[in-house]
Amino acid sequence: MGLSRYKLGDLIQQRREKYDNYSNLPIRGVSRDGFMDAKQPGADLSLYNVFYYGDFVFNPARMELNSIAYNNIYEKAICSSLYEIFYVKKTDVLLPEYLNMFVKRDEFSRLCAFLGWGSAREYCRLSNLVDIEICLPDIETQRKFVSIYKALNENLLVYQSKIEDLKMVCDGFIEDLRRRFHCVKIGGYIKECNERNEHLEITNVQGVDSSGHFSETRANTIGLDFSNYKIVKKHQFAYNPSRINLGSLALLDDDDCIVSPMYIVFDILNHALLLPEYLLLWLSRSEFLRSTLFYASGSVRDTFGFSEMKEVSIPIPDISIQQQIVNIHKCYLERQRIADSLKKQINAICPVLIKGSLETTN
Repeated sequence: MGLSRYKLGDLIQQRREKYDNYSNLPIRGVSRDGFMDAKQPGADLSLYNVFYYGDFVFNPARMELNSIAYNNIYEKAICSSLYEIFYVKKTDVLLPEYLNMFVKRDEFSRLCAFLGWGSAREYCRLSNLVDIEICLPDIETQRKFVSIYKALNENLLVYQSKIEDLKMVCDGFIEDLRRRFHCVKIGGYIKECNERNEHLEITNVQGVDSSGHFSETRANTIGLDFSNYKIVKKHQFAYNPSRINLGSLALLDDDDCIVSPMYIVFDILNHALLLPEYLLLWLSRSEFLRSTLFYASGSVRDTFGFSEMKEVSIPIPDISIQQQIVNIHKCYLERQRIADSLKKQINAICPVLIKGSLETTN
């Protein structure tokens, strides 16, 4: 059989169903990487939309970023009323999994960006998607290439499950340390650093993002006096005292940089007693990040300054034990990096599979 051309609107159907507020359903948002937690305290859930297994959920305001997800996880869930939902109504012509490969291509994202330009708010809605033309091979050919995509994703899921096991080992190790060792304040192990870029010898301006990494600052630096910026050296910490609760704390493992004068920079006095990577493990925990809100509320400007940081208590075992947990955590981070890379590669294969299915039919 040859290829067949359809308008997407002939093959899909919009779902319109509001949450009844009775059943306890997971609340999910959508990003380029799929579904994510999206709990908004105080939100009126009766306005939320219901979606089912096999549905596509997308954010009309972020389609140029490929903010669309195929639900092959939840039997039933809810999402923001700002999202739109559809499902494939003619599964004898188009497999939902094949459509998922179609929409995960960069070409599709660019098309959505183009379609959105003509709307009042630059949204790409379902009313735009229905006019997209799609060229389809027969069902058996679709199934063949979908099976390849599924196999790749299943292998990724197995790999990710092993990573989660490793994370559980890390978390268990840390909790065990809390039980076995007395917690002490870190104030006697750290010192604040206030070295300024007086001679303008460092031009690498960085900030600390909420993922706990240094990154190029997004602030407008035109005309700023960098001589007052603070210098951060390798193995030193820097954090934003007003945003540390969001994860804005990082350990520098690269070349020296400078950060905003409002940042706090500190160093460890003796690496033979406390490893920077070990301390970072404790300061990166969600439990600690939440606690900074409480302690910051007692300060003059509601910020978590260095005086508050010195009051933080953690167990500090022998350096060899610290190194053990650091090594396990490094292994976890490396495997997570590999998993993220694999995920990007699998998404990059989508256009190859679509092209292959079309050429096979021809």
